[in-house]
Amino acid sequence: MNSSWVPGAAGSGYDINHLPYGVVVPEDGRPRCAVRIGERALDLDACEAAGLVLAADSLRWENLDRFLALGPAHWSAVRARLIELLGDEAHRGVVEGLLIPLSSVTQRLAWTVADYVDFYSSEHHATNVGQIFRPGQPALLPNWKHLPIGYHGRAGTVVVSDTTVVRPCGQRGAGDFGPSRRLDIEAEVGFVVGVGSSPGSPVAWSAFADHVFGVVLVNDWSARDIQAWEYQPLGPFLGKSFATSVGAWITPLAALESAWTSAPVQDPPVLAYLADDRRGLDLALEVSWNGEMVTRPPFASMYWTPAQQLAHMTVNGACLRTGDLFASGTVSGPSPDQVGSLLELHRGERYLEDGDTIVIRARAGDVELSPVVGTIAPARFASQ
Repeated sequence: MNSSWVPGAAGSGYDINHLPYGVVVPEDGRPRCAVRIGERALDLDACEAAGLVLAADSLRWENLDRFLALGPAHWSAVRARLIELLGDEAHRGVVEGLLIPLSSVTQRLAWTVADYVDFYSSEHHATNVGQIFRPGQPALLPNWKHLPIGYHGRAGTVVVSDTTVVRPCGQRGAGDFGPSRRLDIEAEVGFVVGVGSSPGSPVAWSAFADHVFGVVLVNDWSARDIQAWEYQPLGPFLGKSFATSVGAWITPLAALESAWTSAPVQDPPVLAYLADDRRGLDLALEVSWNGEMVTRPPFASMYWTPAQQLAHMTVNGACLRTGDLFASGTVSGPSPDQVGSLLELHRGERYLEDGDTIVIRARAGDVELSPVVGTIAPARFASQ
């Protein structure tokens, strides 16, 4: 079935070949799991209550946590059933009444973020940043091409798209405290873990699809002045942890099967546990700043793949948990109009002002990922 009977779904980026999962709150105030089809949300709680979908009652929960934990066989079976329900006109009579207009709902974070890890996987971004911060020195640090660099972020400040982001305060230098003057964005792609793993047992790159449920767009907001003062010797902390925004709908991996493409060749060769099949995702990102498109980062250019990131963050025996989120790091391409941060776009000369709105979008062919939107509010504590 190539299209849905739902009016407006065809050609929308949210047709039957997509079906991203989220949590909506209708006028009755009760959150429920849903899939998006066009400009409507299919109430999965009601679907499972009516016996239209079988998911061990996981879709009757207030978020997707229980469904994520079921694993690939269940994800596949539910998706196949939803495609049948939304694609076959014969089911319209029983399903149409369970569709809710998106204009009548608010959205919540679709799952409980267990752990949050952010990587630094774009060679172009790492090179640009190195040239800005370390002029006259090698742009890439010696370890960069040997392992996916990352940091462990703060899961409790991951927020759903359209959540206002308050300008953070912190130390900007010795004896200098106040609101960040260099507030930046980082356009990224995130991966939501469904199935966990056992402590002490590394997860192979080849098991990526056994554990990862889907993809969200990410804005890893960054206070560059706070970050520059604090990051040596242990890396990002308060300059990152105040907020990370994610899209409201999770695109399942199954919707991106045709988007896999060849990742860049790695030189020097990597260690065996990172020697993957070099599959990246061909996602075309777009960043708008106060309504003006300013850059188009290409995710296909990322040096380290999602599977390598998963393998590296568990190679020491760290376990996965349902709800883990790991993000790619800033997506930047080789040209000036393909960068994923304002630091690169304006070489550190221009940053976000209060009231500014950033929108990050992405497409993979005719699949449109849920955008991630954030507006900056003034700092709440301007002094010590």
